[in-house]
Amino acid sequence: MEYKYHIFSPYRVCPIGAHVDHQHGLVTGFAIDKGVDLWFSPSDDGHVHLESRSFDGIVDFNIDQPTQVRQYNWGDYARGAKFALRKRFQLTRGITGVLQGSLPVGGLSSSAAVLIAYVMAFAKANGISLQPFEVVQIASEAERKYIGLNNGLLDQACIALGRKDGLLFLDCDTNDYRIIQKHPDMPDFELAIFFSGLTRSLINSDYNLRVYECKTAAWNMLAYLDQPLKTFDKTFLRDIPKTTFDKTKIAMPARFARRAEHFYTEYRRVRQGVTAWETGNMKLFGKLSFDSCESSIHNYECGSPELIAIYDIMRTLPGVWGGRFSGAGFKGACIAIIDPAYRDTIEQQMTERYLAQFPEYENTFKCFFVRPDDGARFV
Repeated sequence: MEYKYHIFSPYRVCPIGAHVDHQHGLVTGFAIDKGVDLWFSPSDDGHVHLESRSFDGIVDFNIDQPTQVRQYNWGDYARGAKFALRKRFQLTRGITGVLQGSLPVGGLSSSAAVLIAYVMAFAKANGISLQPFEVVQIASEAERKYIGLNNGLLDQACIALGRKDGLLFLDCDTNDYRIIQKHPDMPDFELAIFFSGLTRSLINSDYNLRVYECKTAAWNMLAYLDQPLKTFDKTFLRDIPKTTFDKTKIAMPARFARRAEHFYTEYRRVRQGVTAWETGNMKLFGKLSFDSCESSIHNYECGSPELIAIYDIMRTLPGVWGGRFSGAGFKGACIAIIDPAYRDTIEQQMTERYLAQFPEYENTFKCFFVRPDDGARFV
């Protein structure tokens, strides 16, 4: 079947700025040259009919009807995009389309890439003009309010705003962002993606629990200083100075102190990382990405034995400047910033050493090599 439109919505990686977007922190990221393709044509009768080359089943619903309850399949992302768009616009035209993902890998925010593709497609079909950051906000609301994942704007921002020649730097408190161009002295680099072979779903992981622990840490600090508390949905670590944390961390349960420790140290790492990127210092930029993963393991306490093994191996490989868990850090994948000259050596040594520890993933462990790319767009 011939379709009228084609959207490419990339996956994303975050080198520094992990697990802080939901606390209004600072983040960095790239869109990459692998992602989700959606081919579609508008339908005048308001019917949405979707097929997937990656998942079984067919999705059918009417775009002008109230959004149904979740059905816990891949069609929920299309229904979620409709849910968030209908809060802002009248939708009368549906789409007929087919969806395909280019990497079977967890940890690259494929769900956010799919949501952004649907938001752009439904808007196009209904003659709605959206700025890129509006797409970010609508897709984020779909994931939070309909899918049920309490994330921030990192994933959607990288996917919609990313540029192949620069690093996205986003303040999740003010929503200010800029693309920092690659410094002329920056060495050539690629991004390696090491898929553990272990799949995961964020809403079935401890992701939401970590969000609540961060907010509880903030509540602890405010209560200790006898400050008024806000409701949980309006409580963020970003609103509390680090000096307050330094005074109160000994008085709160250790697990909450560790979550806050990650936030405040990651804030500093992003600041340092932006300076390193601006000055072309890939060695420092990579080290800060490694340090981010260390804090993710020990302070944020995410990571599976498989991911930690990949991280430990890649720290020792030639040609790897830095890296960390990708995504929420529960199962999924690790990413590394590498010198392309070492690609074959990195793939060979990583594969041999990882499978020596986890032979059960021989058929599912994968190495991929990608580059930064522009954000979601019509092709």
